[in-house]
Amino acid sequence: MTEKVGFAGTGLMGRGMAKNILSAGYPLAVVAHRSRESIEQLVGLGATELRNHWELAAESDVVFLCVTGTPEVESIVYGRDGLLEGAHYGLTVVDCSTSEPASSARIAADLDKRGASFVDAPLARTPAEAEAGRLNTMVGANDEDFARVRPLLDACCENIFHMGPVGSGHKTKLIYNFITMGYAALISEAMCACAATGVDLKRFSDVVSAGGANSGIFQLIVPKAIESGDCSGLNFSLANAEKDLRYYNQMADAVPLSGNLGRAVQHALIQGLNLGYANGLVGDLLHVQEKLNGLAILKRIQGTTRAPEDEFQHRSS
Repeated sequence: MTEKVGFAGTGLMGRGMAKNILSAGYPLAVVAHRSRESIEQLVGLGATELRNHWELAAESDVVFLCVTGTPEVESIVYGRDGLLEGAHYGLTVVDCSTSEPASSARIAADLDKRGASFVDAPLARTPAEAEAGRLNTMVGANDEDFARVRPLLDACCENIFHMGPVGSGHKTKLIYNFITMGYAALISEAMCACAATGVDLKRFSDVVSAGGANSGIFQLIVPKAIESGDCSGLNFSLANAEKDLRYYNQMADAVPLSGNLGRAVQHALIQGLNLGYANGLVGDLLHVQEKLNGLAILKRIQGTTRAPEDEFQHRSS
């Protein structure tokens, strides 16, 4: 393997990706972002730790970014000792974060001035699939850059979709998450309607599972929640979901696009954050509906119709 790879952002998703790139035989360099634990694990597997993002760019052929969103990406690129300072002719930066397309276009233009290129390759699926090398990615890149990074993405991803030129990946991911989080918001309200009108949750779940209203999101959230009250089936944070819907709406406004459902979905997520679930997951929208309506949705299968007061307290995990 001749490509020297740099990786910034070895968190829940990035750690698995970096590990799989390393396992595929590529020399890997890493820079600490938040946690030391994943860095030490990767160094133990043969990665090299560098001091800053300038060094990461200067000493790599391809640099992957896997952080939360646009502020973190811009800090890595434009900050002191950042990627842009170390960018060189032939460098390719691959942003696997879910970022704002307008920011990505600016970063791509600034890298181009230094002879470097930019690829947006946001991810779908969970940290478990990241560890297993079974992520999905939606890639925005010209044909040459896509061909260059494809073998690296093959080490991390089961499904790779080349969506078009730079920016296409991030645009696709935002629209995809609009649908995903829209499902979650609708499902949560529907489960509340069941609780309020006396429809049996388990039987309702069976009906949906056998019909056209079924979805992967429904299956991730509902069966586990009604069986045990566990809302962690969709392992995606409510805060990140709201961030993605904010980016989606900003993108839609820039078109401009007529439509109000994006705002409605974002509002449902903001409600969750404001009601104490800033550290919660998307499935906690079920608990948000409990708070808003004074119903114990997840206890109806045990015969209760109202939650005790402590049922409405914020869960920290």
